Amino acid sequence: MADVVNGFVNVVLLLAILVGLVVIHEFGHFVTARLARVRVHEFGIGFPPRAKVFARDSETIYTLNWLPIGGFVRLEGEEGESEDPRSFVRQSLRTRLVILVAGVAMNLVLAIVIMTLIAGFADPTTTVKIYEVPADDDGTPSPAQVVGLRGGRQIGTDRNGEPTFDESGDTIVAIDGIRFPYLDGPDAPTRYMRERPGQAVTLSVQTADGTQRDVPVTLRGTDELEKGALGIRPAFLPGENLSRDPGEAISVGVRRTVEACTLILRGLADLVANLTQPPVAGPIGIAQAVGTVRTEYPPIFLAYLVALLSANLAVVNILPFPPMDGGRIAVSLIQAVTGNRVSVALERAVYLTGFVLLMALIVWISYFDIQRLGAGT
Repeated sequence: MADVVNGFVNVVLLLAILVGLVVIHEFGHFVTARLARVRVHEFGIGFPPRAKVFARDSETIYTLNWLPIGGFVRLEGEEGESEDPRSFVRQSLRTRLVILVAGVAMNLVLAIVIMTLIAGFADPTTTVKIYEVPADDDGTPSPAQVVGLRGGRQIGTDRNGEPTFDESGDTIVAIDGIRFPYLDGPDAPTRYMRERPGQAVTLSVQTADGTQRDVPVTLRGTDELEKGALGIRPAFLPGENLSRDPGEAISVGVRRTVEACTLILRGLADLVANLTQPPVAGPIGIAQAVGTVRTEYPPIFLAYLVALLSANLAVVNILPFPPMDGGRIAVSLIQAVTGNRVSVALERAVYLTGFVLLMALIVWISYFDIQRLGAGT
C-alpha cells in the first residue's frame, strides 16, 4: 500500500512540475504576442475539455482545463487562416520567430535562475563516506590503512550479495581544503585524487562523533591506480552547502544550464542511435526519478531537478520537429526562403503526423521504463 501511495504522490508531483514548466513556457508566447499586438483568444492551464474560465480581459479568456498535462496559448490565425491584421499569420517573419522562440527562452531563463540561486545560497558539497578499508590481496597496506582511516562495521549483505555497512566509518569532507560541489559530479573527490598519483594530499576527515582532523596521506602511484588512489570503498553523499557571491553564482548557474542542455542533446543523439534499446527515460522513468529525489535527497535536489526538466523542455521544443516550436520555426523559415506558402491542410497534416509520432515514441520509451522498473534499475 505504501508503494502505491508513494507512486501516486510521485505522479502528482511530476504533473505539477510539468504543468508549471509548460505554463511558464506558454507565458513567454503570451507576453511576446501581447507586446506585438497579436490577438490572444485564450491562455489555458491544462488541456481541454475546459473546466472553468477563471478570468478574462478585453480579448483573452484565462481557463483551467481538465487534463493536467501542460498548457496552451490560442492565437488568432496560428493555424494559418485569418484576415485579421492582428493575427499571428499576418505578422512579419521576425515577429513570428520572436513569439515562437519566447517559450524556449522562458524555460532557459528559469533553469538559469534556479541554478544560480542554488549556486549562490545552497550548493551541496560532496562528502566521501568510508564504508570499508579493504586489505590488498598481497597484504600490502593501502594509503588509507597507513594513515588509520576507518570504515564502518559490516551489518549484512544486499540483494546482490555485496556487504553493507553502518555509518560508523570516517567521512572525508574536503581534500587540500577544497570542498567539491555535488552537482558538478559526486565523484569529483575521487577524480581529484586519481589526477595526482603518488602525490601527498591533505584529507579533512570527520569521525562518527563529529570530530574533525586533517590527515596527510600519500596516494598510490600510477601503476597501482586500478586499486584506487586511496584504497577505500566509498559512498558519495551530499554534505554541507556552499554559498557564493552573485557574480560567481551567475557564472556557475549559466555553466550548469549549458551543461544540462548539452547532456540532453547527447541523450537525444544516443536515443537516435539506440532506438531499439532507448537509453533515456520517459514519463514513468522521470516519475521514478522524482520519487527518488523526493525521498532520498535534501529538498534542494528537487529544485535542481526542476531546473534540469526546464532545460530539457527548452531543448526539446527548439528541435525542428513538428509540432514543437522548432518545427513551426522551420516551416516559417522555409516559407520565407521559398516565397511559397505551404497549404494550411498540408501544414496541419505535418503537425498531426509529428504529434502522432511523438506520442508513439513516448509510449515506446515508457515500455522500457516499465522493464527497468521491474528489474529494479
